[in-house]
Amino acid sequence: MTETTAPLAAALADAPTYDCRTTFAEELAALAREDDRVVAVCNDSVGSSNLVGFREEFPDRLVNVGIAEQNMVGVGAGLANAGRVPFVSGAGPFLTGRALEQIKADCAYSGLKVILCGQSPGMAYGELGPTHHSVEDLSWLRAIADLTVVVPADRAQTRAALRWAYAHDGPSYIRIPRFKVPDVTPEDASFPYGRAQVLREGGDITLVAIGTLVSRALIAAERLAAEGISARVLNTPFVDPLDEPEIRRAAAETKGLVVAEEATLSGGLGAAVASLTGQHSPVPLRLLGVTGFAPTGSPAQLLEHFGLTADGIHRAAREVLRRSASAS
Repeated sequence: MTETTAPLAAALADAPTYDCRTTFAEELAALAREDDRVVAVCNDSVGSSNLVGFREEFPDRLVNVGIAEQNMVGVGAGLANAGRVPFVSGAGPFLTGRALEQIKADCAYSGLKVILCGQSPGMAYGELGPTHHSVEDLSWLRAIADLTVVVPADRAQTRAALRWAYAHDGPSYIRIPRFKVPDVTPEDASFPYGRAQVLREGGDITLVAIGTLVSRALIAAERLAAEGISARVLNTPFVDPLDEPEIRRAAAETKGLVVAEEATLSGGLGAAVASLTGQHSPVPLRLLGVTGFAPTGSPAQLLEHFGLTADGIHRAAREVLRRSASAS
């Protein structure tokens, strides 16, 4: 599916940025006003999930289980089984790490409509260190059958993802960015299940990105364009299921792919793209992500450390093109 919807990438470096947790809270409250089945479940994270306003407006529709993530997901599954629409919200590392069995058995295996909302994912907790980095979540959850994994790139996609999950008949996991991001999609952009967005067309190389890395991929594409290199940019909010036709089309039509994600390289988006192209459309490939335990530091420092920046994506693209040229 092709939607050239991005603003001019050159303007993104100076564009305003936004905390998508605010958008999450606003959209969740809007859904709750429309449907009294909508409830929120959290793990002593009312403040960090931006649910203070929700609690004030719907005091009997917010369940705070305390620091007990396994119970939190179990309660969400029970509410779904009773006909409610639970949005289970907590910090990404604890929601997915501590309650993985409940996510697998109570939600996915049981086929229940539980919307899992991983707050402050990736390395947004920076200075709190490896215990608080949520870089394994995509790998863990991609391994669970019948669980949709979504990583929105900005405010518009955060709203769309919540609306999509609310309408979807099954469990889902949505990353809610805390690391501030600029808007890269318009409010009226479509959000079809399992599909990527082509934010920029190009014939030389494809940059595949999610979440906080989408705006950086667009900036990198602009820099490549100044050097006479035409870079396609794919925003792939659905990590699972992956938009296989769009990825295979990019592999066939460009000279190589760079995949950028704020997650570990072991089993995340890059691994999914590598597996797909390796089996069907072999192409020079460079995966950018986290290796090992991410150290302690500010989120910006950590992104720089792992090359998850516009400069890093630009360098990786040039490397892939060099490899492609030497192989031809």
